[in-house]
This record gives sequence, structure tokens and C-alpha cells, in this order.
Amino acid sequence: MILIGLTGSIGMGKSTTAAMFRDAGVPVYDADAAVHDLYDLNGGAVGPVGDAFPGVVKDGRVDREALRQAVLGDPQALKRLNAIVHPLVGRDRAGVFARAQADGADLLVLDIPLLFETGGDKAVDAIVVASAPARMQRDRVLARPGMTPDRLDAILAQQLADAEKRARAHFVVDTSRGLDAAREQVAAIIAAVRDPGFRSARDRSAG
Repeated sequence: MILIGLTGSIGMGKSTTAAMFRDAGVPVYDADAAVHDLYDLNGGAVGPVGDAFPGVVKDGRVDREALRQAVLGDPQALKRLNAIVHPLVGRDRAGVFARAQADGADLLVLDIPLLFETGGDKAVDAIVVASAPARMQRDRVLARPGMTPDRLDAILAQQLADAEKRARAHFVVDTSRGLDAAREQVAAIIAAVRDPGFRSARDRSAG
């Protein structure tokens, strides 16, 4: 099974691109959704995150905004959080792998916002980055309720720059050209990785 790592900075259209892979019949593992479940009522991360960051658990759930404030601008706090959450996400992802293999899937997309930042790029066969011009990115994100320029800048400061992501990608989906163009790009990527001549990034690095 070929693993495709899909990533992209906030506002770049990653989630829309993931949906296009899903619509094309490719199973998609959504890391953000997995974390949301871990933070929800009875989620596996509620207890340990609450112990590590007092006050962020409210009504039995991790308050994501309170947690964001607790780690914002504090690399050590973010490291502690990642040490709690990443192993839990890893176990969830392993279950998704097993189900995809049992279903006979030849491709699996891993939708991971911090793919490069967490080293996940080393465990996939191809990397797809959703991207758009910076001005369009800011306009998209600032249109979201409650978003401010300062908050956006703080989020971007924790993410690898878009130019670096594009430079390290095997494929880039330009989401600035409209939905139909993005779908065509996704279809071309699927065809490329299914081609018998496709060589996995892991094979290339090993060789």
C-alpha cells in the first residue's frame, strides 16, 4: 500500500484537497479529526493533557482554545503536549492502516497538518502539499470567525514556511485556480503514484 502524506499550512486548502482524494475513492486518515476525538468526552488524551496543563479540561473535554493559549509561544510546553498526543494518534493511525489493508486499498492518504514538523514525511512514499499565494491564504483565514492577524501570525510561526514545504514536496496542488483545476491535479497525482514506474520516496532515500 502506497502512503501519501498530505499537508499544507493553514488556509491553503488542505482539507478540501483531502476531500477530493476521498471522493476519488482513496481512503484518507485525518490526523486533526483523530486529535479532536482524543480531546472529546472520554477521549484518551483528556486525562494526561489535563494533568500536564491544569485548567484546560472543561466539562470532561479538552478546551482547544485554552490549550492553544497554554502552549502558544512556549516550545517546551508544545513538546510536552506532542509527547502525550503523538503516541495516541499513532495507535489510532495503525488501526486505520489495518482497516485499509483489509479492504484491499492500494493507496492511503495521511492528512497531517504538521507532517514535516513532526518528522512524518520520512514515513510516507510521496508528499503532497496544498498551496496558494500568501495573500489568498491570509484572506481565507482572516474570513474565519474569531480569527485575527496576530493569531494567524502566531499559528504560522509554528508551521514550516510554505515555500519550504513546496520545495520538499513531490507534488503540489495549487488551490488558487479553483475546484475543477484542483480535482484535475489530484487525479494526476493518483495516476502518477499508481503508475508501475513510480518509485517510493522511501525507496529513493534507501538507495
